[in-house]
Amino acid sequence: MDPTRAFMNDVKRLIVKVGTAVVTRHDGRLAVGRLGALCEQLKELNSQGYEIVLVTSGAVGLGRQRLRYRKLVNSSLAELQNPQLELDGKACAAVGQSSLMALYDILFSQLDVTSSQHLVTDNDFRNDSFRTQLSETVKSLLALKVIPVFNENDAVSTRRAPYEDSSGIFWDNDSLAGLLAVEVKADLLVLLSDVEGLYSGPPSDPDSELIHTYIQEKHQAEITFGDKSRLGRGSMTAKVDAAVCAASSGIPVVITSGYATDNIIKVLQGKPVGTLFHKDAHLWSSIKEVGAREMAVAARECSRWLQTLKSEDRRKLLLNIADALEANESSILTENEADVAAAEAEGYEKALISRLALKPGKASIFLLHKCIPQVSRKIFVLQIAALAKSIRVIADMEEPIGRILKKTELADGLILEKTTCPLGVLLIIFESRPDALVQIASLAIRTGNGLLLKGGKEARQSNAILHKIITSVIPESIGDKLIGLVASREDIPDLLKLDDVIDLVIPRGSNSLVSQIKSSTKIPVLGHADGVCHVYVDKSANMDVAKKIVLDAKIDYPAACNAMEMLLVHTDLSSSSLLNELLAELRREGVTLYGGPKASSLLKLPEAQSLHHEYCSLACTVEIVDDVEAAIDHIHLHGRHVVSHTDCIVTNDLEVAETFLHRVDSAAVFHNASTRFCDGARFGLGAEVGVSTSRIHARGPVGVEGLLTTRWILRGSGQVVNGDKGVVYSHKDLPLQTQI
Repeated sequence: MDPTRAFMNDVKRLIVKVGTAVVTRHDGRLAVGRLGALCEQLKELNSQGYEIVLVTSGAVGLGRQRLRYRKLVNSSLAELQNPQLELDGKACAAVGQSSLMALYDILFSQLDVTSSQHLVTDNDFRNDSFRTQLSETVKSLLALKVIPVFNENDAVSTRRAPYEDSSGIFWDNDSLAGLLAVEVKADLLVLLSDVEGLYSGPPSDPDSELIHTYIQEKHQAEITFGDKSRLGRGSMTAKVDAAVCAASSGIPVVITSGYATDNIIKVLQGKPVGTLFHKDAHLWSSIKEVGAREMAVAARECSRWLQTLKSEDRRKLLLNIADALEANESSILTENEADVAAAEAEGYEKALISRLALKPGKASIFLLHKCIPQVSRKIFVLQIAALAKSIRVIADMEEPIGRILKKTELADGLILEKTTCPLGVLLIIFESRPDALVQIASLAIRTGNGLLLKGGKEARQSNAILHKIITSVIPESIGDKLIGLVASREDIPDLLKLDDVIDLVIPRGSNSLVSQIKSSTKIPVLGHADGVCHVYVDKSANMDVAKKIVLDAKIDYPAACNAMEMLLVHTDLSSSSLLNELLAELRREGVTLYGGPKASSLLKLPEAQSLHHEYCSLACTVEIVDDVEAAIDHIHLHGRHVVSHTDCIVTNDLEVAETFLHRVDSAAVFHNASTRFCDGARFGLGAEVGVSTSRIHARGPVGVEGLLTTRWILRGSGQVVNGDKGVVYSHKDLPLQTQI
């Protein structure tokens, strides 16, 4: 639950106002499907014990549509040639009201819910006796689980121009809903509209941003409102006015879309839906749009101070972090146990809890697991001491910053160097694993990058203590804002908009997380959305070697992104007893086998639904191919080469092996070795921030080098171009000498 919406737990009585744009379609007819979904939500909430009052618009728009049709039917030919379709609003309201209420009655009756109709005018509320009686009546109806349905009685309104005049106690159904919320002492007011909530500008403007919490002091002067409702007389301006008025009286208000089928339920669950108005909003923590930018800018400033440190000083900083982790093992475990207990109480999957838990002296292994494990034959653990040891390995690596990659004499006395430098500010979004925070922070410090971290909510306390320990060691001359810990998931959309401050986003987690991040930002994203790892067993393969590799690639850790998902076999082996033995061994290890079109027929296997599928469990697909060329074609077709991960060939034919190694377009290609070797720790990178299947800017397991870019340094002695007059270019390569 969003912390700013924790009060939803105490909501019992709510007012729901539905606008004309939700009640009717674009042609003016009733949107029966949306009304049905609305009534189903109210039915569910009614059965859960909520007391609900519905305020509905739509009568005027519905009546206008009906009267226009009636006028056309009764018009003469002359009248049709010169139509006059202006209709009296009061007449439209009178005709539309009966139809609207009839539909509500039918829908609620089908759901075994009783509703009541209440037509009120502005003048009614000038009478104190009426207001008292209204409250008593509503109270009695709610006690009987009846849903009162209110609408302004526009047909008999005494205002001179009821569709334009905003004088009086209320002036439309939005303000009526706000007034009723105060009169009946509601706990919440929900205003349903045709947009997701209140935006900083017209919703059609791509630069407009959804405002999650309205703060009058900040937003009142910044917002540009769009057009009013297409059919009713309300607008977002009217909704905001009603919401501000109700909120100032102590009634929280949420403006959200009535097009979604479950938004009211989500609001009551405390989910960040729509725009919240609350009398205490100005007292809450710093505004997210500003806070996100400030955090990113601070990380950049601190990273520049970090880069000024000598290599040995940055090495000592990492060593101090390793020491601090070991010294605070007890505190880490206490916070981690609290996370595990909370996760168990919430009913999280056992596999997730296993990744989350840190046992005494243990931590999760350094792997980027893209899929949530369903079956895990082995769980690898390392002592926290080993986690600290890996940080020391990173500390003792060759200095990565300022390394000269190329040195060229452009002309006499004019020397050009291409050197390595940090990327800038990294945003890492990861799920579940608290140990990921430590390894990512270590890599960022070694490479001189600023860092923003957003971990999974299930590891909130573990991440907080680890972040505190690491930042406590960072010298004041650099600043503890070098590594920022993002507290709320709701900050992520704001961070993803900061393409002028954040240089790279690395999502570590599920396929859906990576895909969502990629589609939500202009910032470069390093990661892989999906990718199937293949093992191809050639006809010349040593079958004992093939058996070892295939079994390891599949069962060593089935949930890892480098586990085999597709076994390709040369057609000459399809009738071999050795292949049958291999498949039998996989089955003995609990692997469920599926077949491609050929294998399902030849090997009597159930046919796979897709040849591009990550099982992330003890299951895989088997297919028969004609030769290495067919295997390569299969990988490129079904592995989707733009996101290919790791592919392996098992063969004793070196020519065939070289063909496979050079032509398969994957992030990693192996000969006679398990795909499980594709890992930063096993590659000697010390740790990894993830496995990238992108082509830019890093590919495969990403360690220190993947967090660096390059820049050019030119040293001269007063040279100028001046049309290249007098400049004699030599372009001579010079010996490299690293600058530290």
